[in-house]
Amino acid sequence: MKSIFALALITILFTNCKNEQKTQVKEGYVSGEVTEDTSKKHGKYLVTVMDCNTCHTPNIMTEQGPKPDMSRMLSGYPSDRPKPTFDSEIVMKGVLFPHPDLTAAMGPWGISFAGNLTPDNTGIGTWSLEQFTLAMQKGKYKGLEGSRTLLPPMPWQSYATLSEADIEAIYNYLKSIEPIENIVPGPIPPK
Repeated sequence: MKSIFALALITILFTNCKNEQKTQVKEGYVSGEVTEDTSKKHGKYLVTVMDCNTCHTPNIMTEQGPKPDMSRMLSGYPSDRPKPTFDSEIVMKGVLFPHPDLTAAMGPWGISFAGNLTPDNTGIGTWSLEQFTLAMQKGKYKGLEGSRTLLPPMPWQSYATLSEADIEAIYNYLKSIEPIENIVPGPIPPK
């Protein structure tokens, strides 16, 4: 009986080892070859698990609280909305999201607005992969050397640990979604 159990265990381990050899892990991908399609799918997965929609997609209020307005998916702070005013007393108590759609944040840095991540020219439509990588890895505004640092709550410091393949997958996915024209306002400094 013990030898049958040992034989079964060895068979399971051997089979798993063979299956692991067939599966190649390629910088964030579990598959054989990385194609444009698998890159976009992986990018969509990353955008979902990194919760980009929470800040970059305007929300609509429902009975269950705010829900993403997917007709404006990843288009950032709505340009047709009035800009909030900085309130230093509130900021002393912590960070505030001055609109229920969560696309603006107020803190000691002032007021920041979630950017347009769609492939429209008012978003990342003209950005190169190199610019996108610089924004994600070094937190540079519009992915330009010498530009200001991206403001909170954008967690670029965490995203800087993404692999080059992951960043490229996110970029490929964002370039494939519906472009939405939306000019996001610049940040408002603290007063």
